[in-house]
Amino acid sequence: MPTNKLTSLAANNLVKVGRKARTGDGGGLWLDVRAEGRGAWVFRYTRQGKAREVGLGSQASVSLVQAREAAADCRALLVRGIDPLAQREAELAASQAATKAQQAADAAGKITFRVAAESRITAKAAEYRNAKHRQQWTSTLKTYAYPHLGDVPVDAISREDILKALQPIWLTKPETARRLRQRIEVVLDYAASRDWRSGANPAVWRGGLSHLLPATKKASGVRHHPALPWQQLPSLMSALKAAPGTGSLALRFAILTAARSGEVRGARWSEIDLVAKAWTVPASRMKGGRVHRVPLSAEALNLLALARPFRQSADSSALVFPGSSLGRRLSDMTLAAVIKRLNKGEQPIWVDADGAPVVPHGFRSTFRDWCSDCRSEPREVAEKALSHAVGNAVEAAYRRGDLFDRRVKLMEAWGSYCIGRSGAKVTPMRRLAGES
Repeated sequence: MPTNKLTSLAANNLVKVGRKARTGDGGGLWLDVRAEGRGAWVFRYTRQGKAREVGLGSQASVSLVQAREAAADCRALLVRGIDPLAQREAELAASQAATKAQQAADAAGKITFRVAAESRITAKAAEYRNAKHRQQWTSTLKTYAYPHLGDVPVDAISREDILKALQPIWLTKPETARRLRQRIEVVLDYAASRDWRSGANPAVWRGGLSHLLPATKKASGVRHHPALPWQQLPSLMSALKAAPGTGSLALRFAILTAARSGEVRGARWSEIDLVAKAWTVPASRMKGGRVHRVPLSAEALNLLALARPFRQSADSSALVFPGSSLGRRLSDMTLAAVIKRLNKGEQPIWVDADGAPVVPHGFRSTFRDWCSDCRSEPREVAEKALSHAVGNAVEAAYRRGDLFDRRVKLMEAWGSYCIGRSGAKVTPMRRLAGES
């Protein structure tokens, strides 16, 4: 769809003339002229078969460039399965609730931890990777912090108060507890920046809570996603091939591309270039916030052919692996359920080295182990295949390429190995090194 049809001068002239009309800039962005000297930017889209629109501001106060950026943000939300209008309404409701709570607290002469937390979440809304990230922030604080700190004035919170929130889950839910402590620390720092409290932050770890709580890594060990040993992967892929449904196809595609579940579940046909044999994942769906190009092996392309009959519409934005409802993505649990069904029985078959049943995200580790044991490509090629940042900030500033051409050969070999194709037999590099 053509975009950037308008110019700033053309937009100004349309508003000046004042003829009631809507003029499209492309990509869902429209200039709505309602009367002389009055114009507004509108983003129009279709959601579940119904036309909807989101106001982006008046033409007098929002420039054409700013309107295009706002429209791009709306399109990014749609790619992630989020309704832009519903998101706008939710943000407005949260902002109004935070303002109301703050006004009530001000009237009472105090700012509580709850008010400070909600104010901080609203203030930094644009920085959250997605709506789910923001919801996780809110949910963690609501579940574990508010019962102990919610109604306590931020200028009165002590280390003992924070311990009351952390200790019940410190050993049983170490990862949640770690994030909770970090978020409490951030909220109290925010409160200090607003002059709602003063003095040292009682939630800091180093030199503070580190003396009162055991390090979670020492207390419970570092918990990684259970990953299948790479030697067993061809057998698993054979079992997945016999499993019906788009969930199985999506999991196989995730394995073949070494991609994250969310990247695969949100994949659109418009992101697939069959000629270039590449899948371009937009920055809005990447954990690191950067566009990621994935070379598609012959086997990955074959799998896409199998997924085509499940396509729900001819629209290029149609999901590659749709859910049961029109326009809805598969849930993260769908992919996990595929593995659980294969492991159904008294003794799970597909387990990691410690006997724990494997999970979808663990196959990225399986891929990485295979790269280390069986391939001669440099480390950064494998890391780029996983969309990991390579090196420090200085190195990243000079290394602008994505090593795509070098990853093509790697992913083709991985695809062949995954399906046990003849000629894909591998000899671990470590064994070769020992024999030389």
